[in-house]
Amino acid sequence: MPTPEPPARPEVLKELAALREADAPTRGGRTFAYVYDPAVEGLDALAADAYRAFADVNALDMTVFPSVARLENDVVARVAAHLGAPGCQGTFTSGGTESVLLAVKTARDHARATRGVRAGELVLPATAHAAFHKAAHYLGLTPVTVPVDKDTYRADPAATARALTPDTVLVVASAPSYAHGVLDPVTEIAALAAGAGVLCHVDACVGGWLLPFLRRAGREVPDFGLTVPGVTSLSVDLHKYGYADKGASVVLYRDSALRRHQYFAHADWPGYPVVNPTVQGTKSAGLLAQAWAVLRRLTDDDYTALAARVADAETRLLTGLAALDGLRVLGAPAAGLVAVTATGPDGAPDLSTVLHLADEMRARGWYLQPQLAHGLLPPNLHLTLTPATADRVDALLADLTTALATARVLPRRPRTPGSPPSRPPWTPTASPTRKQQPSSPTRASAPTPAPPTAWPPSWPSSTPSPPVSRNASSRSTSGRCSRSDTRPATSGPGRYPSARPALEATPPQRPQKGPRESRPHGGPSFIRPPSEG
Repeated sequence: MPTPEPPARPEVLKELAALREADAPTRGGRTFAYVYDPAVEGLDALAADAYRAFADVNALDMTVFPSVARLENDVVARVAAHLGAPGCQGTFTSGGTESVLLAVKTARDHARATRGVRAGELVLPATAHAAFHKAAHYLGLTPVTVPVDKDTYRADPAATARALTPDTVLVVASAPSYAHGVLDPVTEIAALAAGAGVLCHVDACVGGWLLPFLRRAGREVPDFGLTVPGVTSLSVDLHKYGYADKGASVVLYRDSALRRHQYFAHADWPGYPVVNPTVQGTKSAGLLAQAWAVLRRLTDDDYTALAARVADAETRLLTGLAALDGLRVLGAPAAGLVAVTATGPDGAPDLSTVLHLADEMRARGWYLQPQLAHGLLPPNLHLTLTPATADRVDALLADLTTALATARVLPRRPRTPGSPPSRPPWTPTASPTRKQQPSSPTRASAPTPAPPTAWPPSWPSSTPSPPVSRNASSRSTSGRCSRSDTRPATSGPGRYPSARPALEATPPQRPQKGPRESRPHGGPSFIRPPSEG
């Protein structure tokens, strides 16, 4: 039977174009999350051409394709020049999640090799990216979540110090945190980690390629890279403020000895010896090539000018938001990310108003990303500013004004049995609520909303699902306790899930552990990692 002829190339591309019609626009400055538009003419075409030139090159084996080694060395060297330190080493990865996963694996294996830790813990602020929880889940580590300051939303060094134990394998700080765009006190947290002989990772996936150029543009930016004593690894995404296509990221380590723990090597099979520096084995070199091309096209002066446009857009946006009654910016944004909450009639942050506002802005052709309440952190809308948004700030503020007026008169989210109150307690209570921890949690599947057919899409209302019972435990200064936390899976207007109930201010949270392997505790509780050199 003859092989049927494939569709003509123009028809295939028409199909792809038709599929894109329902997507949010990635260019033009109206999508305030997920995309980073530099508004530089010809840059997209350059990246696409570079990708095509290396699309069929297999980056698995650099001895067969030595061009891959050259490209990666160039990219890592450019990043290290701004964020590294003498002797640092790095790896190109597919994105921030892979960079984080590799840094956590490195810390786990380093702790095993140098301190014999078998049941490791990952200490991170409540605002740390979810990728760290994914890494802990994949790698068998226990995430220990430390509360952040309820006014600044920055990591709390004192709370971090209390969370450290002999099982801590890595301490995390963000520069900045994605949720609120604020910089954690990296210097203080790294010093605490170094004093305990624990590795410290700085998640600069968002700000790593913006903050150095904001400094060059005249803004005051605290140190956060590998030059900070105690910082042992750092991740930075080039597909964010580096303006490369997704996915392109780099993870840096203080030296080659530490990076060696990142590798996976295996020769106990009949095939070729496998040595993988990253999670992926076979992969196209196209993403590496396009990142290399963008970094070659944009000079430090170009990145400085682009950073200045982001800073200008941020300043004008914050000024405009401050003048709008019923909106409040959370924290002190410092790296192009802004989180703003909306208040209800009682003056408290209100989920219904936040979600209605997001829907009203979407109806006006804007995408602002809803973020739900978490503990003492209120629900809000997230905005990522890029050079392309600089010319859109005035139009955005004008539409926000009318959208907010509309959102305020729309029906508030109805309360259903088991749902959190419409006004969560934003002030901490004297002590956490202690409940008996159930033997096993139950989970309910959330319904999947129908896909949109046009931009801005009109999302159908979701059907509330039974509550999800989740377990958490926390370690207080006087001992251990557990808390049962019930959260509804989905409800509320539009496509967005309902608010999570506010939790009391708590000590670091540690999920319940099973039996751990016993090990001798001879010698000091903490052993300092090898010094640089």
